[in-house]
Amino acid sequence: MMMMMSVLPILKYPHPLLRQCCTPVVAFDEALQALVANMVETLYACEGAIGLAAPQVGHPVRVVVIDMHAKTTKDALRVLVNPVVLSASRNKTMREGCLSFPEYLANVKRAQRVVVEAYTATGERQEWEASHLEAVCIQHEIDHLDGVLMIDRIESLKDDWITRRTL
Repeated sequence: MMMMMSVLPILKYPHPLLRQCCTPVVAFDEALQALVANMVETLYACEGAIGLAAPQVGHPVRVVVIDMHAKTTKDALRVLVNPVVLSASRNKTMREGCLSFPEYLANVKRAQRVVVEAYTATGERQEWEASHLEAVCIQHEIDHLDGVLMIDRIESLKDDWITRRTL
């Protein structure tokens, strides 16, 4: 049977689901496969997006999709189910955006290297080291799974919260 994929609506701040701590995935079943397929479709439909967490599309489960090459080749897709950061390097401030805050960018301190453990959509354990923008993206998306938003990580609304139109 062919699975129909859909572009899902993205929840915007202050939607209460964005503040929920998500539940771990326990069943690597057809429902999970459908959610992942829809999340991938949604990620690729959002110009410039490199990551998307399940709560951003209304599903409070620990699932993330990222593709660092989404603008160009769409061949670096990673599905992270129940992701955990095992270790992290020192922090550096970088500018980041969020699909749930489409008009804003924020200066956020994040680790520049992380070692991550997660499962694929079919339940295979994976572990790898990510650095630079990929490390930042992973941390940002895992924050979504914990109900933490980039606005929670900034030091000053005046200095670190930037309206995209002013750039």
